[in-house]
Amino acid sequence: MKKLFVISGPSGAGIGELITALFQRRGDLGTAIPVTARKMKAGEENGVGFFFYDLEGWEALKASGDLLETTEFAGNDYGTSRAQVEKVLAEGKHVLLNLSVDRAAQVKRNMPRAVCVYVEPSPQVLRERYAAISRSGVELSVRLETAERQRALSDFCDYRVCSDDPETALKALEEILDRE
Repeated sequence: MKKLFVISGPSGAGIGELITALFQRRGDLGTAIPVTARKMKAGEENGVGFFFYDLEGWEALKASGDLLETTEFAGNDYGTSRAQVEKVLAEGKHVLLNLSVDRAAQVKRNMPRAVCVYVEPSPQVLRERYAAISRSGVELSVRLETAERQRALSDFCDYRVCSDDPETALKALEEILDRE
């Protein structure tokens, strides 16, 4: 049985690279195209990158219960459609989403069978990664505090994976996919 897997963690955890590697190694993965109520930009196409809705359509989508999670960014609404997830699952593929921990928690509430994985490096490695990209001590502190807040919200996750070593983390994620 194919499942929805939601990967979350702090910035600097290497999640994007891990997900790219998973898609390169496995043919049994798909993703759900996100939905949004923002206006289409020049060159964008509905169903490629996003499914676009006007505000009336967005409200109808919310009212229908189709949205597994939503967020607002820069005055625009975004989310994940249950119908999109179910479509990929029906195609015989696991669905793999990379979402912030608060959005992952919404998915878990709305689709309890979803498997949530929290990926993060050890505190020492995270500090090193943030120190390498922070422009000031204040920025470093903000990044570390944000990561700690995210970790504190991640108790609902079914698994935790340490991303200090990308290859070890990748193997752990593959084991979770195979086990579930």
